[in-house]
Amino acid sequence: MYDVLVFVYENYWHGGACPETEQLSVKLSSKGFEASDIADALNWLDGLRIATAGLQGDSTDTEDTPRPSESALRAWTLQPQSPHAMRVYSFEEQEHLGAEGLGFLRFLEDSQVLPSGMREVIIERAMAAPEAPLSLEELKIIVLMIYWSTGIEPDALVLDELCDDPEGRIAH
Repeated sequence: MYDVLVFVYENYWHGGACPETEQLSVKLSSKGFEASDIADALNWLDGLRIATAGLQGDSTDTEDTPRPSESALRAWTLQPQSPHAMRVYSFEEQEHLGAEGLGFLRFLEDSQVLPSGMREVIIERAMAAPEAPLSLEELKIIVLMIYWSTGIEPDALVLDELCDDPEGRIAH
C-alpha cells in the first residue's frame, strides 16, 4: 500500500490534482502495482479525503491560487488547543503507532510544524493503516500524504526529515 501512496504523491502535485478513484486504479494497475495494494491504498485515500474535507482550501482553487502561509498552517486546528494541553494516547494508539512513531509526532509538534488538528488527522489515518505497529517510514509516508492532501507544502526541513533516509546521516 505504501508504494502506491508514494507513487501518488510523486506523480500528482496535490490532492486536488489526483484523478478519480476508478481512473487512478487503472493508472496504478498499468504501472504494475498489485491489485490488493491498489485496493488498500484507494480505500485509505478515500478515508483521507473524508478526514481532510473540512480542512482543505476551497475545492475551486487553481494553481494560481496562493498556497497557505506558515501562519495558516499554525492556525489549522480542529479545535484550538491550549498551550498547556497534553495529548494522551489510548493503548490502541500507542500499540499501533509504536514508540518511534509517537516520538516522531512529538518531534514534529515540538518543532511547531504539526498543529493539533493535523496531528489528529495523522493519528486517525495511521489507525486506519492495516499494519501494527507502523514502522517510522510508514508513519512518515502518512504524514507526507496529509500535507499533500491539504495542499500545504511542508517546510523544507520537515520535507527533508520526511523523505531522507536517516541511516545515511553522519552525526556532527
